[in-house]
Amino acid sequence: MTTDATKLPLQGVRVLDFGHTVMGPTAGLILADLGAEVIRIEPAPDGDPTRRLRGFGTGYFPFYNRNKKSLAIDLKSDAGKEAVNRLLAKADVMLENFGPGTIDRLGFGYADVAKAHPHIVYLSMKGFLPGPYEGRTALDEVVQMMSGLAYMTGPPGQPLRAGASVVDVLGGIFGVIGILVALRERAETGKGTLVRSSLFESAMFLMGQHLAYAALNDDPVPPMPARVSAWAIYDLFDTEEGEKVFVGITSDRHWALFCDEFGRADLKADEGLATNNQRISEKPRLKAEIAAMFAKMPLPEVEERCLRAKLPFAHVAKPEQLFSDPHLLAGNRLLETVLPGGIHAALPTLPVEIGAYKAALRADPPAMGADTRSVLAEAGYSDAEIDGLYASGVIAGGEGGETERTGTAG
Repeated sequence: MTTDATKLPLQGVRVLDFGHTVMGPTAGLILADLGAEVIRIEPAPDGDPTRRLRGFGTGYFPFYNRNKKSLAIDLKSDAGKEAVNRLLAKADVMLENFGPGTIDRLGFGYADVAKAHPHIVYLSMKGFLPGPYEGRTALDEVVQMMSGLAYMTGPPGQPLRAGASVVDVLGGIFGVIGILVALRERAETGKGTLVRSSLFESAMFLMGQHLAYAALNDDPVPPMPARVSAWAIYDLFDTEEGEKVFVGITSDRHWALFCDEFGRADLKADEGLATNNQRISEKPRLKAEIAAMFAKMPLPEVEERCLRAKLPFAHVAKPEQLFSDPHLLAGNRLLETVLPGGIHAALPTLPVEIGAYKAALRADPPAMGADTRSVLAEAGYSDAEIDGLYASGVIAGGEGGETERTGTAG
């Protein structure tokens, strides 16, 4: 157990992060937040394409790349390949999530890396684990559709992807679990190994409870919006301001507490509502009654009364409202981060505490190639050699101006 809050759990572990978009950078982010030295390998001369994404992609690079260094290098050049091999010689972990066959064509597939650097723990994240699908191109949304997750999320006939890149993120998390196991094994054997994680199988893990349900029931599994709830009151309600609040009454004790707190002695005295099963039979009438009551109450009052009654409840929040969430602020679970362009934003920390250790911001997301010179110098390149690589276009960034690191956390 980590008893020293200043000690980094993975201090001394060096990672070459060839990830892109979400899945790979998620794995790198977790390792970096846990204290590993993570060097983000970006393509020269323009850097990671997610830096330039718009729409929902705008947040990819700023969130998934804090606490990392950036090396911008041309992996198609012989000089670029040589530099990466020199870095691999002193690294512990390599991770990548290129499309099928891409990393092999670049000369850094597992077979090639393991032959030259048998100590490397190599994480390969793909759409599918080995099998008939492994050559297919996949995305988070693709596997949400094919795994049944989108079917379960949307109402009947309207499959809907989840509102976050849950499968990409989960695939990265499973990859990190594999890395940690492989590092422990390497400590005993001295040899690295291949770790695989995938989108499709990660989505299937999420679907496990629904597959178990399907095995135990004859009828088709209903999507979540059409499911038969185990509780009579487990719904969204509108408040006086038009805000939405979820309230669950999941036991007969909850029911009594609800009636007492909200002054509904009439409902508590109704013998036809005494048990959960009775309330389910009366759900249409009961839900309409409670909805009418909440519609006349402001959100703060509903929340305060639910809190006093110890009921499960939640205001339906929008992402921008979480910047001021009192629980997150009190626990220092939002990290003040300087994003590209000098914009400050409070972004979620790693949601785990290990003994006294809590993940912190040690470096803001790097500018493209911000650490190119220092990383190569540490690998043994002279200033003249590095200057030559810049001149030939093999490396980029880190020379000043817009390519400087956007900021370093204190």
